[in-house]
Amino acid sequence: MFKNKYKRSRQREEILKILKNTDIHPTASWIYDELKKEFKNLSMGTIYRNLNILMDQNQITKIESGSGFDRFDGNVDPHYHFICHDCEAVYDLPMSVKKDLNEQVNTYTGHQAQQHRISFYGLCENCKEEVTLN
Repeated sequence: MFKNKYKRSRQREEILKILKNTDIHPTASWIYDELKKEFKNLSMGTIYRNLNILMDQNQITKIESGSGFDRFDGNVDPHYHFICHDCEAVYDLPMSVKKDLNEQVNTYTGHQAQQHRISFYGLCENCKEEVTLN
């Protein structure tokens, strides 16, 4: 959609700033807790409404981590994630996106894949060490 479709909003600008300046892939609740300090009358409805607008504008992405709490990412460049089963942390993976996967889907199905998202699941380095120590 068009970025100018919506009126300017200070709350939305602050949400985007938070997401662009963190790599923890926060939940809506975490964002709410951060912004509540500055915006006393802030509601969770305002957070969700603005997150949806930012997604509509392709300025952020939603990561469905499987934990029941969606995470949000200010990095909209194609990249993969690793999601820890234990601590539920979400990490960006420093590896290139495999563009040939789109071509494989096209070849095998006749569809026209334009992009893909892949998340890997398991134990992060910290949780893996805890399991090893116990």
